[in-house]
Amino acid sequence: MIDCDKKQICENCSEHFQLLRPQITEVIISSHFKKDLPNFNTDLVLDCQHEHFTRLHKFEEKIENNHIFRALYNKTHIVYAIQENKIIFLRAFDNFKEYEKFLSDKKRIIEMLNQF
Repeated sequence: MIDCDKKQICENCSEHFQLLRPQITEVIISSHFKKDLPNFNTDLVLDCQHEHFTRLHKFEEKIENNHIFRALYNKTHIVYAIQENKIIFLRAFDNFKEYEKFLSDKKRIIEMLNQF
């Protein structure tokens, strides 16, 4: 496995994440995310540490100018967005149906992202 820093191309990253990753200069963790998954080390996502995930950097969709991604950590679905130069950890769900419901609520996602 290649050590994934911002200058190298990680063999395991999705194309969308590879293109956006060099722009990230700020990490934001929403209060919802802190409640959903306390003590989670966000560096695992940023450093492309795939060995900790079943799936990492799965591009879900673009909502306005925000790129929405998902990672599967154990059985928890982690939803994060890249907005300009920020990565924002939005929510974490143990239940896939709840994750799908959240992802379908575009208005709620935009409201959350507009807080930052």
